[in-house]
Amino acid sequence: MEIAAHFRPKAIGKHDFLLREGWVSDEYFFLSTGLMRAFSYDKDGNDVTTAFYTAEQIVFEYSSFFRRTPSAENIQALTDCEGWFITHQQMNALFHSRNEFREFVRSVLVKIIASLKSRMLSMIMDSATERYEHLLREAPQIMQHAPLKNIASYLGITNTSLSRIRARPKGNS
Repeated sequence: MEIAAHFRPKAIGKHDFLLREGWVSDEYFFLSTGLMRAFSYDKDGNDVTTAFYTAEQIVFEYSSFFRRTPSAENIQALTDCEGWFITHQQMNALFHSRNEFREFVRSVLVKIIASLKSRMLSMIMDSATERYEHLLREAPQIMQHAPLKNIASYLGITNTSLSRIRARPKGNS
């Protein structure tokens, strides 16, 4: 496909950053292999995981990328990662010249919006156990490779609460 020729390979080592807070997100990154996380710091300086990215997902900080503003988040590799990227400028050129790419980007953005809305509602409506079980079902690789403190902060619970949930027999909320 002609569009694929615009993407360049990129390897990111474990613990390395795709994006740091304060940088403007300039790469639209397709993660082929590995696990990444987005995180920020709360008012007390605690590291809070805001997202996990697994293989075959698009990784970028949406607000910074589209608005061309400094990012409030960091994106870091939790494992060695490989993928493909294009820059903001290249993406804009493709977006305005290729209808099929425009439709692809639109569908990705719709999925992102739906996912964010679902996560927001889950944080309000679901118990910590339900959020944990959903993550375990939908992305077991996160449980295998992410530190428990990152998983706990993503779920909006303490490390102690996560340990308690994990120790419970299945089916007990």
